[in-house]
Amino acid sequence: MYRKEQYLRFFGTQYKVNIKKYWLWLRKEVRLLIILLLSTFFLSIALNIIFPLPDNIDYSQIVISSDSTVVHAFLSRDDKWRMKTELNEITPLLKKAIIFKEDRYFYYHAGVNYLAILRAMFNNIIQGKRTSGASTITMQVARLLEPKQRTYWGKIVEVFRASQLETKYCKDEILQLYLNLVPYGGNLEGVKAASVLYFEKAPNHLSLAELTALSIIPNRPNSLILGKDNDYIIKERNKWLKRFKAAELFPDQDIEDALNEPLDAYRHESPKIAPQYAYRMKTTFPELPIIATHLNYKKQIKVQNLVENYIKRLYNRNIKNSAVLVIDNQTNSVVTYVGSADFYNTDDAGQVDGVVAIRSPGSTLKPFLYGMAFDKGIATPKLKVTDVPVSYSGYEPHNYDEKYHGYITIEYALINSLNVVAVKILNQIKTSQFVNALKKLGFDQIRKDEKKLGLSVVLGGCGVNLEQLTKMYHAFANKGKFTDFNWLASDTTKGGFQAISAESAYMLTEIMTRVKRPDLPLEWQNSADLPKVAWKTGTSYGRKDAWSIGYNKNYTIGVWVGNFSAEGVQEMSGAESAAPLLFEIFNTLDHRSEDEWYDVPENIEFRLICSESGMPLNHFCKNIISDAYIPSVSSNEICNHLKMTYISPDSSISYCRSCRPELGFIEAWYPNYLPEMITFYETNQVNYVKIPKHNPECERVFAENNPEITSPVHNVAYYVDKTDSTEIMLSCNAANDVDKVFWYINDRFLKSCEPTQKVFFKPDEGKLKISCTDDKGRNSNAYINVKMINF
Repeated sequence: MYRKEQYLRFFGTQYKVNIKKYWLWLRKEVRLLIILLLSTFFLSIALNIIFPLPDNIDYSQIVISSDSTVVHAFLSRDDKWRMKTELNEITPLLKKAIIFKEDRYFYYHAGVNYLAILRAMFNNIIQGKRTSGASTITMQVARLLEPKQRTYWGKIVEVFRASQLETKYCKDEILQLYLNLVPYGGNLEGVKAASVLYFEKAPNHLSLAELTALSIIPNRPNSLILGKDNDYIIKERNKWLKRFKAAELFPDQDIEDALNEPLDAYRHESPKIAPQYAYRMKTTFPELPIIATHLNYKKQIKVQNLVENYIKRLYNRNIKNSAVLVIDNQTNSVVTYVGSADFYNTDDAGQVDGVVAIRSPGSTLKPFLYGMAFDKGIATPKLKVTDVPVSYSGYEPHNYDEKYHGYITIEYALINSLNVVAVKILNQIKTSQFVNALKKLGFDQIRKDEKKLGLSVVLGGCGVNLEQLTKMYHAFANKGKFTDFNWLASDTTKGGFQAISAESAYMLTEIMTRVKRPDLPLEWQNSADLPKVAWKTGTSYGRKDAWSIGYNKNYTIGVWVGNFSAEGVQEMSGAESAAPLLFEIFNTLDHRSEDEWYDVPENIEFRLICSESGMPLNHFCKNIISDAYIPSVSSNEICNHLKMTYISPDSSISYCRSCRPELGFIEAWYPNYLPEMITFYETNQVNYVKIPKHNPECERVFAENNPEITSPVHNVAYYVDKTDSTEIMLSCNAANDVDKVFWYINDRFLKSCEPTQKVFFKPDEGKLKISCTDDKGRNSNAYINVKMINF
């Protein structure tokens, strides 16, 4: 019993001693392990800082359409075709074939397959030469990123870079890098570049036979050339296809189809669709290797061909170029962009981008002006205004046809693009307000030239480009809301603002949809295929630019036709040179679109008006029509096209309330003509209803309807040649009841005459006061400064 207790005591003590020693040893080992791990970790960080992974790849920039088709490609900075393959373009078919051929254990090693290295070393020693390699896909990527001579030191560097790659990227990303860098001879690198330039398709559209052929070339990129060595490549391809079959990598039928597939691949030109658009995208987004856009490939090709063929028809007329922009109204995206008729025609400056080139807009700004007038309550579509000669401080606008039309409606003025009425409305709105509204819409050249612009801005006296005009009309199509275009596939419509109200946009649309108008091209006047669109044409001064911009619910299309040399052509106009192309494009892209059209906005109403004035009815109105208006915005002033006048029973004398006799008079209604209309009628010898001569015995002095001095212009300096007998003309507009006016110079009587008669006088130097008094005692003054000079 004693010995047993002694034994237990001895061994128990020994056990405790051993346990203690073990724990001391374990703590030491763990400490060393932690130190080793931390050292390795910090060494790894240090090595990565000192020797960073050279994975900043310079890709060839490519522009792709909405269906991922490459529409344009640019060389990388080192002059390589190296297009980036996206992960979603690496199909299971492509992945299986590449991994089976290059690195079957790709997903099982950490960048280096040491068993493969040992096997390769053994084989090379036995054979006395290099018979097989052991580089994994990761190591190949390392070598492609940092090419070095094939030495043992080079292999060590590869192993280090491979570990860096495995740490930074997942396996699929490493495979992506491999497919982006693998060589195909010459300046061609990467599966995508080879796929696009040899097969004209993306990698995810390659057949099994095609991708197998491409997988062979990187092993001998300079001796196996598609288009030159196709027969040999077929033999090598088929060898690998049979290996795939033996490994049961793909279905037998797929292998058989691939074995029988011919190979007619050869090197194609790089894609060069929409060159101006592509260059613009490259400049705007220089850091994106793949610029994914909303451009519609099929529509782009169609419209490019339409533009090219259309300009060929006009070329003999010395009209040599065109630009087109097509916007999808549902997505606010640019789907077609044609900068010129032929990019490679250097004789006619084909490389100019006509979409952004600054040109004169002609009459294309007028709809926006009228939209503003609707929103300010100044006008409604059927309001009557005067189209007669008028002067604004010496500026006298003229219509395109050099004719005047008297009383017309606003909608007639817009449909017929009458300059005089547009300037009259602009004068009411004020040029500064109109210019500020255009600046808000992004008209940059107008912003730069703001201080130089006057009333002529609405007639084309400013600089704009096709994109800006198309944006403005796109706002009309979008119920008056202005938004920026979406260029990239990732763009979404943000914000925006009401350029004009939805009600004004609807009224403009209804007016511009009408086909009974002078700017309907002759060739389309009896066509059953005329598309239903709202459109406006414009022709710049000197006939240097022809515009036609239109829209329906689906598309807004802007068309410019002309010469980049700014050479004018007598036969060129928006109606006959640009509108036909606009209609062709609409019929091509959106044939029979009239089934969808705009609904009447909730806040627009219709009212009965007098057709003589376009104003709400008065009791004397007989000709009644309907007109759209905006409640609480449009003017409610009632019709005043007639005015009641007291006359003698024989209609020979008119009276006012002051001189009217107690008996022997009647009430009669006479047209309430504006003074400018009377001048127009008298000048053009147009018969009109005149108010009888006023009672000569009347002693009343009238205070309203003063004569308006139209010449000379108030507050203007006149330069007169001392040696010449130059005279200054005096003219005025007077009311319908005026028979005679009296002219005074510096309060000295000059001459009396009929209101429409023009009077001339030879001025003295200095400041002059010009006075005009009518036979009712109403007076107007104008002040001028005459300066004598030697011409």
